[in-house]
Amino acid sequence: MKTKEKKVLRKTPPQRSARMVETIYGCKWSLTVYQLLLEGINRPGEMVRNVDGLTTKVLNQCLKRNVDFGILERIAYNELPPRVEYNVTEFGEKFVRILDELEKLQEDITQDWDESVRSE
Repeated sequence: MKTKEKKVLRKTPPQRSARMVETIYGCKWSLTVYQLLLEGINRPGEMVRNVDGLTTKVLNQCLKRNVDFGILERIAYNELPPRVEYNVTEFGEKFVRILDELEKLQEDITQDWDESVRSE
């Protein structure tokens, strides 16, 4: 008896990217950092001065995590006093677009939920 070869393999979830999204959403400041960078604010001191409640320690942890993921790049200039800037990488631009799409999806879900609750 001849066995039929399977054409489709079991699909598995994207573990690394899902963990990355979860980690970024788990950091309450990452989305704010992306917003600051979009507005041209790319130096840590300036970021802290522009956001109430953001501390240097927490910002540095957030920035390091984003650099480790490859979402942001850290540029250190050989100057006195030292100057450091952060920019979104090409991969980071792609990642932020995905986060934007997730936000739109959440808005749709919320809108659908609100409409269904009102119709009850």
